[in-house]
Amino acid sequence: MSCVTVSIDPHVHSDDSYDGHEPVELILEHASEIGLDAVVITDHDVIGESKRAAEIADEYGLIGIPGVEVSTAHGHLLAVGVERMPPRRRPYDETIAWIHEHGGVAIVPHPFQRSRHGVRERNIPVPEANEGRSERNAESDGGSATVEVADANSAVPEVPAVPEVDAIEVFNAWLFTGYRNRRARRFAAKYDYPGVAASDAHHLKYVGRAFTEVEIAGRESVDAVTADDVLDAIRNGTTRVDGRRAPIRMAAKHYVGAAGRRTGYYARTGAVRSVTATRRGVAEIVSTLRVAVSQGAHRAARVLSWVT
Repeated sequence: MSCVTVSIDPHVHSDDSYDGHEPVELILEHASEIGLDAVVITDHDVIGESKRAAEIADEYGLIGIPGVEVSTAHGHLLAVGVERMPPRRRPYDETIAWIHEHGGVAIVPHPFQRSRHGVRERNIPVPEANEGRSERNAESDGGSATVEVADANSAVPEVPAVPEVDAIEVFNAWLFTGYRNRRARRFAAKYDYPGVAASDAHHLKYVGRAFTEVEIAGRESVDAVTADDVLDAIRNGTTRVDGRRAPIRMAAKHYVGAAGRRTGYYARTGAVRSVTATRRGVAEIVSTLRVAVSQGAHRAARVLSWVT
């Protein structure tokens, strides 16, 4: 059977988020230029720009997938592939069930990082919540919406199955240290959840800093892949994560390219005066080059510390 691999950044914020900075057109243009096949705009508790981005994604050669980062009663949750805004501030399990009912996949973003509204481990529904029930139910096929519990003294009641998430964000490029990412990987491995990587970008230059490779079966080319194909592949766990930091020269090119595209976009659209856009573009190029050089020096020092 034929298969194809697509690269997707499933967690990106636009200026529709209270903390985002870029319009979706610019994000899509940048994603296409750096070689992504899809980018999911997951703004905080709003979905309008994400839906619009999905509608125009094919103009940039990308797969259009809408999404949102919804605030639940227990922390943030990514709803990828939904066309409507999930109810806010509901329990985690109820929100997961809502996402599934509306055809989406539920992904846990930056788990366990409470400073960024990550969910606590105890609030993530896991398979062991159903252990014992299914063991005592020889008739259960594992695919129904409920689990029957046998009782010798009464009729067999139906107990709702625990709504589980579809994937765990095991590499979030915005985490300050690797501890939370490592903990997320251990959690995903323990419960056999697919892992995804995402940039969680709020600025253009960070889009694609981390991404997920999704293997799609039965397709001859990326052009033939649909949003539903990507969602099904995530559910089936045919994902690979890429969160390695780029070499210094690649990082500098990536950052400078983002700054240049941002300047060009605002100049074309007339959103700001051209002189101001140019000045901002130059300032951002200088700033990002400094960041790239600083990162390179830091990495070099760390490597030397390992070998000395």
